[in-house]
Amino acid sequence: MAIKQLIKSTSGWLYLNSPVGRQQLQGAGVILMLHRVLSNDRAADLPHRNELCVGPKAFEHLLVWLRKHFDCVPLMEILQPNALRSERPRVALTFDDGWRDNAVNAFALLQKHQVPASIFLSTDFIGSRQRFWWESLGETLWGSHGDKARMHLIECLHARKHPLPVLLDDIDVERRSLALLHYLQGLKSLAPQELEELTDECPKDSLPQALDWHQVRAMEASGLVRFGPHGASHAILTGLDDARLSEEIRRSRDALNNGCNRPLPVYCYPNGDNDDRVRQQVADHDYPFALGTGTGIYRGDGDPLNLPRFGVSQRTARHPQLLSWRIYRGARP
Repeated sequence: MAIKQLIKSTSGWLYLNSPVGRQQLQGAGVILMLHRVLSNDRAADLPHRNELCVGPKAFEHLLVWLRKHFDCVPLMEILQPNALRSERPRVALTFDDGWRDNAVNAFALLQKHQVPASIFLSTDFIGSRQRFWWESLGETLWGSHGDKARMHLIECLHARKHPLPVLLDDIDVERRSLALLHYLQGLKSLAPQELEELTDECPKDSLPQALDWHQVRAMEASGLVRFGPHGASHAILTGLDDARLSEEIRRSRDALNNGCNRPLPVYCYPNGDNDDRVRQQVADHDYPFALGTGTGIYRGDGDPLNLPRFGVSQRTARHPQLLSWRIYRGARP
């Protein structure tokens, strides 16, 4: 671990175990944001996967660490706390998008350690073969589907005037993966229709990328997992006109009401993007809470329609003391 990270890890550990830290965090709520749990840790280590993916060993390491330092509680226990509060800080896990590996890889570990979680579904993807553009484009460009598929997609991107950076052919794996991460981040500004067309140029996956409703209902029946909406099409809500925005929120709400027994009264903004107009629409559709991506501790104050979360990457899961450093930074008065 680099010296800077070592200092942060040590400081974070001292904070969690100091009287000052315990006092600042007493009764506070920490909401964590995850996306995927892959089948092996080496795949999650690469920079273009690191931010959204964790491996099973790293995820289990994180769960053990969380149970040691926090009360692991359902999200609604943080948002609507009981009168009785533990002296320990509380943490709630959330997963965005609704990836199939949430059921295949994450759920067994949540059950093993009895850690509850909330999963926010992009409902158009659930039970369908529809694909997340980031995954399809990223893995095709990485070469996971072979060189022929990679070259075809590169030609399509070049024709649309989205040429790849030179570093995407670098022989150094880390540099190449980091270049791919930055390139994919730059594609976020493209119109959803163009991203969908580019995704169609990628090879089909052998299995759906997203959960199906049978998996959703099975996890919900365990009592350990609850589900909420993360948009219908995963469109960035701030870029939609009023009519499309209302339809997007309504469609995801209706899908959850039909597919789940107890959908959460919490909306989760795709990409975290929201503004006054979006928050008002979410409130008008009877959601008292919504999750953003800004960092911070939840103490019952602030805007309930833009709740803070701490993102968890593979690096953070491997070294959760780094998370305690970020919590320290977010908990300061």
